[in-house]
Amino acid sequence: MKTGTLVICIIQLVFWSAFPLSGQSSQPFESKILEKQGDLSAQMVDGISTFLDRKTQQNALARDALWNRNFSTPELFDESVKSLREHLALRCGVTDVRVTPEIQVFTNSLLEPLLIETTKISIHAVKWAVLEGLWAEGLLVKPKGPVKARVVLLPDADVIPEVLAGMTQPASLGFGAAQTLAAQGCEVLIPTLVNRQDTYSGNPSINRFTNQPHREWIYRQAYEVGRHIIGYELQKIFAAVDWMNTRDQSGGNIPIGVAGHGEGGLLALYASAIDTRIASTLVSGYFNTREHLWEEPIYRNVFGLLQYFGDAELAVMSWPRTLVIEQSQSIEVSGPPGATENRRGAAPGRIITPNTAEVEVEIAKVRQMLPEDQSHLHWVHQQNGEPQMPFSQASMALFAKGLKLNSSNQSTSISEIQTPDFWVDAKSRQQRTVKDIEHHVQQVLHDCEQTRNQQFWDPLKVETSSHQQLKSNFRQQFGNQIGMLPAPSVPFNPRSRILQETERWTRYEIMLDVWPDVYAWGILVVPKNLKQGEKRPVVVCQHGLEGLPIDMVSNDPEFKKYPIYQGLATKLAERGYVTFAPHNPYRGEDKFRVLQRKANPLGLSLFSIIVGQHQRIVDWLGSLSFVNPDKIGFYGLSYGGKTAMRVPALVEGYSLSICSADFNEWVKKNAATDFRASYMFTGEYEMPEWDLGHTFNYAEMAGLIAPRPFMVERGHHDGVGIDEWVAYEFAKVRRHYNLIGLPDNCRIEYFNGVHRINGVGTVDFLDQHLWKTVGASED
Repeated sequence: MKTGTLVICIIQLVFWSAFPLSGQSSQPFESKILEKQGDLSAQMVDGISTFLDRKTQQNALARDALWNRNFSTPELFDESVKSLREHLALRCGVTDVRVTPEIQVFTNSLLEPLLIETTKISIHAVKWAVLEGLWAEGLLVKPKGPVKARVVLLPDADVIPEVLAGMTQPASLGFGAAQTLAAQGCEVLIPTLVNRQDTYSGNPSINRFTNQPHREWIYRQAYEVGRHIIGYELQKIFAAVDWMNTRDQSGGNIPIGVAGHGEGGLLALYASAIDTRIASTLVSGYFNTREHLWEEPIYRNVFGLLQYFGDAELAVMSWPRTLVIEQSQSIEVSGPPGATENRRGAAPGRIITPNTAEVEVEIAKVRQMLPEDQSHLHWVHQQNGEPQMPFSQASMALFAKGLKLNSSNQSTSISEIQTPDFWVDAKSRQQRTVKDIEHHVQQVLHDCEQTRNQQFWDPLKVETSSHQQLKSNFRQQFGNQIGMLPAPSVPFNPRSRILQETERWTRYEIMLDVWPDVYAWGILVVPKNLKQGEKRPVVVCQHGLEGLPIDMVSNDPEFKKYPIYQGLATKLAERGYVTFAPHNPYRGEDKFRVLQRKANPLGLSLFSIIVGQHQRIVDWLGSLSFVNPDKIGFYGLSYGGKTAMRVPALVEGYSLSICSADFNEWVKKNAATDFRASYMFTGEYEMPEWDLGHTFNYAEMAGLIAPRPFMVERGHHDGVGIDEWVAYEFAKVRRHYNLIGLPDNCRIEYFNGVHRINGVGTVDFLDQHLWKTVGASED
């Protein structure tokens, strides 16, 4: 038995031994005996993990059926995959309109251009316009002879452009690749990518920093508003292609290629899949199976990617344009920069060199999907299976052939070029690269509220008779946003055991089946004073992060969690309510956060599972003879408060919801880099949810709960947020309830306290809306 499991079992044994049973009463519901032992919380997480692993494998097998490719002609093929190109671009955050192509050359203090010239090439330090307020920086390498093709050459994230230009030679891969291309008549643009250091991950003005790699720092804030580090760098590539097209005076006859290694290889593969202007693509040190995407750095996480796209499907999207896959050595990453006292919170994730055998399997998938004898794919690898150096002669020759260049498979001499003293400072350039994208994300964060207003609140200004259909549509959209699984269809198969019995109530431990390997589990507290045929209201009491059902149930003032939860479930049972304290699977630190990582590529999330569990709980509770199925309320604290916003918005069996110690300007809480309590600075890397910024903040979620009663419980000293943000977001909710003529169904209570249950106004709210005669049951 693991140490953690043993500790949990000892805690449970000690706790329950303090409350001996006063006698076994007849059980008021049918069930089998619950025999499962051990840490049921950890076992729940393990079961969900197995469920998601199985979903991943099933998805990979079923993916091809979602496509309807037409290889009759290149034009018909492009038309047949057009919607999927658009879908991929959207999920990568490629949504903003690019500005007019423009490129500028950097100068020194004497306004002289930063330029290096040799007998064969010239190298310029440049920047080019991408989006409003966002520029890309890098190097432009020009051949001295006529330009026959143009190439965007992408280094790995941790390699500076000067390495590919042959200007400096640290222990990096791809040295001098731009010279090889320039020798064949290519004009080469080398962008600076956001690297994996953490130097600029933070905000000095509020003295908050993190060890998140720069790529994760951008990813986290961008993901919440429907943008992505991948998308921003794709936009830089596409802007470069825009500019290259303006340079072509020959009517579009000069071909354009994209080649990349490592993270640059990822971008090259995605860029070619999306943009048909790219004639030839070289992907080096990246192509692989993606069923273990959750193990890679979080900045590679794309919501719903694996629903339609593995690397094989992305490769097919380049057809009939040339695609070269090179089996080469990657820059391997074992994890984020090391944590320190002032810098911590980064997500785990590793990059390893793709295994040749696994790559071969993915290559075979590509060839199976392509028409016979019409393959555009070239796989360059060593016969012994060992990875080679990136941008090999063979790979570059095939890539050049796709650009209609008469390239021979011969070595091109690469000379190391001395970097002059007045050249661009790489550290300053990286800082600009990171901070310029951050500023753009923060502007999107500021503006996205307008989209929510237009798409959610403006339509609800119509007569309330139309609200039901509108809310139904919004509810479906919200379900798609967080990821909805099919409703549980297996039998409840309830199992139970008595945990404790007093003169006033009985506690039962309950387990229900949800999906294969997934169960719901919690503690049911049933008052003793039930009358024959009486149907009581129920309050589902949800614990917070790293919590257990017992936390909501224990009414022992000496219990560790009592100051936070106040024994809520038992106190309400002593008031006459039936209560149920379920377990939500956000316990186990990285082990549960991995569930989010596994779910996201499938277009799912942790709440996809939780919604299913709660649908099962509500359905089972409603089937009990002593429960009023129309009066099942929800009351959640902290992470349980997050549940109070999402689950009742989707599970309409909940007739009321109370959000305690969590209601917030949720989108800003996740993405703002100027707020000390932002999740941008914590280890809760599972918090960002794809594009809630433009769709559903907490006010909109509450709008989905309406017209059912909704309440917020907020402690003035609760560090989860600030009163000003809470009040701002809640004002929208109160207005909505007033406009639909139900002002009494919406309430907020502030109290002079911290992150805990207060249980004063909220209990009155429960009494008012679930059971107006509850006073008769009080002792």
